[in-house]
Amino acid sequence: MLDIAAALEAGRAAAEERMVDTCTIRRPTGTVTDPVTAEVTTTYDVLYSGQKCEVQSKGYWGEAREVAEAFKNVLALEVKLPIAVLGLNVDDEITVDASVHEPDLVGRVFHLKDLSHKSHATARRVLCREVTG
Repeated sequence: MLDIAAALEAGRAAAEERMVDTCTIRRPTGTVTDPVTAEVTTTYDVLYSGQKCEVQSKGYWGEAREVAEAFKNVLALEVKLPIAVLGLNVDDEITVDASVHEPDLVGRVFHLKDLSHKSHATARRVLCREVTG
């Protein structure tokens, strides 16, 4: 008979071995306005810092959209995180801090757009969007 707990433990360990990049996950909490310049800045709470992650394209080209009166590409990506990462919400922000094999990922910011839940997950997989251009 299959020992599901042992299989999950092995699967999670294998998934984390592939997570060689690190990221910061933060949640928007509001805005502040500079009284001199009237510039509005979003404020954040950091949920996780130095978190293991793996970034993967969803395998199709970005979609051109009008954003703030300019056309931008919106790319779909999946970010894999350890299953121990809990409490994520749509609109949380993931910034890649370091990448072992893809230096162009560093500094990229992804906006969490969908959560995936399942009983026997080996990793926390979240669908994200990146606005470029």
